[in-house]
Formats: sequence, C-alpha cells, structure tokens
Amino acid sequence: MIVLPRLYPILDAGCFADTAGLIAAVEELASAGVTLTQYRNKSGDARVMLEQARELRTRCRTGVSDPHVPKLIMNDRADLCLLAEFDGVHVGQDDLSPEAVRGIIGAERWLGVSTHNPEQVREADGTSADYVAIGPVFSTSSKERPDPVVGLEGVRRARALTSKPLVAIGGITRANAASVIEAGADSVAVISDLLRGPRKSAEEFFRVLR
Repeated sequence: MIVLPRLYPILDAGCFADTAGLIAAVEELASAGVTLTQYRNKSGDARVMLEQARELRTRCRTGVSDPHVPKLIMNDRADLCLLAEFDGVHVGQDDLSPEAVRGIIGAERWLGVSTHNPEQVREADGTSADYVAIGPVFSTSSKERPDPVVGLEGVRRARALTSKPLVAIGGITRANAASVIEAGADSVAVISDLLRGPRKSAEEFFRVLR
C-alpha cells in the first residue's frame, strides 16, 4: 500500500496567467518540502497540457538526489501521464474507469479516483486504485458545478468504507485542515490556499498537519 503525504497540492493551470507562473509555483512547493503534486488543466487543449506537463517534469527532476523531488500526478488523462512520464494519474467519476486506466498506465504508477458519496467510495475500494479521494468536504470555487458538500461526516463515513489511503478535497484551508485529518483523511488536497506565496503557504500547512 502506498503512503500519501499529508499535503496533496493541486496546481490548476487555470489559476495561473501563463506556464511560467505554473512552473514557479511547483518549484516553490518543492523547495518547501512538498513530495507530491497533481497537475490539472481543464482547457481540453492536449498539446498545451503535454507541453506544460513535460516542463513540470523537467523542472522537478533537475536534482534527482533531492529528497523533495515531488511525485507528479496527472489529472484525468492517462495518455498524457505516459507521454509526460508522470508518476501517476487521478481520475473522476466521468473519466475512464479505474481498471481501464490501470490497463493503460500499468502496475507501477499511482492511480487515484475521486468519489462523492458512500456508494462511490465502496466501488472505488473494490478497484485497483491506490487511493481514494472524497469531497467536496467544504464549499469550493475550484469547480463550475461542484458535487454536494459531504462535510467532515462524509470523510468519517468514507474512512469507515475503505482501507485505502484517503484524500480529502474541497475548500480545505490552513484553518480547517487539521479537522479533516482528525476526521480520518490521510491527506488533504489543496488548490486555492496555496496560490498566494506557495512556499510559505505549504510550510504553514506542514506546521498545521504535524
């Protein structure tokens, strides 16, 4: 079974003015000690996504002896995960099934799957996914049409339904992250609360999540 870091940053390309800003953010996070980062781009432009992903990988692999070189997780696209030589892929309920994705990426790369209710958690638990994400825990502005908020009770219910590592996502900040871990999550996925000063923000998350 894999071991997830407490902090699971998600870099959404739509939050940055250009690729340079995206790259600067991942470098700041790595310098803070982040060991895993998910790249998300909902634009649908596969060429741009692949270019950005390859640049991210290049920047994150410049010092392979550095213990803080982060694992890179591709959101949604198993094909781009392979082409960019990422370490894993995370899929949602509307993407390819976990087993279809596993057939593409193989046994060694990490596979995560998003869930939003107990039934989906049960289904994900029976797949070859390495970890399960549950959310949104709190209200979030990172999606145009978010699923219903599950709250801390939703995290507790998910914890009871799976022995896989559990990632909580949705509206998680430095102010509420500790409560999410206490509810049973192994890791918290964060987007918005890492955007301003990524290195300093990540360091503050680490202090909260000890």
